Amino acid sequence: MSFVPSTFIISLIAFGILYFLLQKYAFGPLFGIMEQRRSHITSEIQTAEQNRKQSEQLLNEQKEAIQAARKDAYDMIEQAKLTSGKQADEIIQLAKAEAARLKEEAIRDIENEKNKAVASLKSQVSAMSVLIASKIIEKQIDEKSQEQLVEHYLKEVGGNQ
Repeated sequence: MSFVPSTFIISLIAFGILYFLLQKYAFGPLFGIMEQRRSHITSEIQTAEQNRKQSEQLLNEQKEAIQAARKDAYDMIEQAKLTSGKQADEIIQLAKAEAARLKEEAIRDIENEKNKAVASLKSQVSAMSVLIASKIIEKQIDEKSQEQLVEHYLKEVGGNQ
């Protein structure tokens, strides 16, 4: 192999022309397409990252909303328990007060009826006493007859009670 300077120069010029043409018509558009592809992939990665962050944020918001709903439900249940307990206590207190009122009323009625019965008995006893006295005065009887008459009237008074 021998070195021929003219062939070397022609090869060098041919290589330069080929490089120029490739640079102008092939490498430029190819590198442009590759750059577009790289920027497209980069933007897709950024979009995916933003979507992932938004998804995480929405997931956290939903978790917080669920926790808040659970807390609200728990608070409502506790409030309902307290309210029902208070209402039950109020109903029991009202029932006790009503029972006490009815008992006092019944005791007053019994006392009134007792007083009426005692008054009636007193009037009957006094009427009987007057009747016995008048009978004794009318009949001047002996002691034995008088005792029998008193016992008879006492039995009669005892039977009327």
